[in-house]
Amino acid sequence: MFCPNGMPYTIKAGDTFYRIAQTYGITVDALMQANPGVNPDRLFIGQVICIPTSGPTPPPTPGSCPTLRQGSRGADVVRLQQLLLGHGFNPGAIDGIFGPNTHSAVVAFQRSRGLTPDGIVGINTWTALGVNCSGGPTPGHCPAGTFAYTIRSGDTLYILAQRYRTTVDAIMRVNPGINPNNLQIGQVICIPQQ
Repeated sequence: MFCPNGMPYTIKAGDTFYRIAQTYGITVDALMQANPGVNPDRLFIGQVICIPTSGPTPPPTPGSCPTLRQGSRGADVVRLQQLLLGHGFNPGAIDGIFGPNTHSAVVAFQRSRGLTPDGIVGINTWTALGVNCSGGPTPGHCPAGTFAYTIRSGDTLYILAQRYRTTVDAIMRVNPGINPNNLQIGQVICIPQQ
């Protein structure tokens, strides 16, 4: 792999963007900017990424459920800190800075919910905090004649259609905009009733 502003690095067992950033004295955001096509939550052993050696550090990516980690800053971190406090996990000051106290609160929250306690706030952590990351309906907000269903591991629209005696087309019609090939655990969709 060619890394114009850095050096190549091969992912090893146990690597996370956070650990790599700490090892090389860079921020996670700089590492993410140097690897725009890499999903930091889906690293695999043998994968080659770029370690930046120069360049600016970008702000965290905005979005309804952005991936946050130690070093992130901004309104999404404030929202995270408020949610953690609301769930009984003290992130320290509600200041929009994802520092050591927020990291410790995230890890404790993740452990309490059976999630991987890596301190990285992705879709599973946001969902466990009660945030609807799918952009789809929330429970109780499906059209008449349907009900809300939360995607679990192994679900496909075909399996759901069989389970609830409907069709994939019927599910697609009441969920415009969902990608049937990219269902996310915790995503809420509407299922037509018989």
